Amino acid sequence: MDIKLTKDVEKRLIASIKRYVAENLETDIGDLQSSLFLQFCLEEIGPSVYNQAICDAQVYMQDKALDLEDSCYAPESTYWIRFDKKKPQRRSVRK
Repeated sequence: MDIKLTKDVEKRLIASIKRYVAENLETDIGDLQSSLFLQFCLEEIGPSVYNQAICDAQVYMQDKALDLEDSCYAPESTYWIRFDKKKPQRRSVRK
């Protein structure tokens, strides 16, 4: 599976990698080195992250599907139940 990034996203990630290396490893790397590292991450790490995201989405959707009955359930045949509650009770007449 190839993970394709837009040019804008790729530029931002390359800049982020360069900054990370400069601030945490106290060395500077160029665009080519950052780009190669990004490509390695996308090929080596990306599929694992992607697969986990798919699993998380699947669990989320399954939970929502199971909750449909509770959140979207409409009681059936309730007219007479409601009608009987509203209707005044007749008093029996004794003779």
